[in-house]
Amino acid sequence: MVRSGLGATVALSRMNLAVHGLEGDIREANSYYEDEHDSTGNFDFVLANPPFNVNAVDKDRLKDAVGKNRRYPFGLPRTDNGNYLWIQLFYSALNKKGRAGFVMANSASDARSSEQEIRKQLIESHDVDVMVAVGPNLFYTVTLPCTLWFFDKGKGKTPRADTVLFIDARHIYRQIDRAHRDWTESQISFLANIVRLYRDEKPDFTLGGEEAKAKLLEVFAPNPKSAIQNPKFRDVPGLCKVASLNEIEAQGWSLNPGRYVGVAPGEAVSDEDFKEQLETMNEELETFNAAARELEATIASNVAEILET
Repeated sequence: MVRSGLGATVALSRMNLAVHGLEGDIREANSYYEDEHDSTGNFDFVLANPPFNVNAVDKDRLKDAVGKNRRYPFGLPRTDNGNYLWIQLFYSALNKKGRAGFVMANSASDARSSEQEIRKQLIESHDVDVMVAVGPNLFYTVTLPCTLWFFDKGKGKTPRADTVLFIDARHIYRQIDRAHRDWTESQISFLANIVRLYRDEKPDFTLGGEEAKAKLLEVFAPNPKSAIQNPKFRDVPGLCKVASLNEIEAQGWSLNPGRYVGVAPGEAVSDEDFKEQLETMNEELETFNAAARELEATIASNVAEILET
């Protein structure tokens, strides 16, 4: 039996995968406020594509669901944005060995203030497993790039406990037409097998076949032409990197793959990458400016108090 679900207005649970079909329990609800399936700690898997940057959530209605072993274990964000509510809903629904995979707005990976504190707690739980940066035009209705998040509640008892795998897949796609892209079976297999190598699992070429196998061996096999083909994970500039929690802390608890993966030798920085880097630097500058203004006000207040005495 697999328990899965959690959506904006629909939740599915107790899904029975059978030879002759799929059975589900579908109910209408608002997932922020209502837990129709007693989901906390009960799901083996969660797959979700929530709406990005939802605002006007009535957080007063959520206060009773905040705290350890509740739906919002790391607290409520002060900002009027629902991204870190969704992230916590998916996280808290997992059982002790549960795994989650979901799509999220890029901004959530680097969000500051109270969202940064929630992200810090999430990372320190050792349950963030893989982060994948995805380029624009992979959705038919929006052009925005996004990030794929993957949790693994069983990771804490593995050698991966203190690491996160970052993959930059923004340059991996098939152009369908001017406005749309997708991934071929071979590309999906390649990305999935990077994760398998990181987890010290055997590659699986059921999807993508020989083309997927050749690409993986080209990148990760010590000698692709050898009769003994045994690919091993390694950091590849511009593609993937395993970062320690100390490295992530040094980056302000960012989960943005671009901060860790870097650029492949000889590869030019794209306009999209430059824009993202500039936005990150601008956010940091705004943080420093705010701290400077606060310090300036404190100094002025102290000087005025001294002059009055």
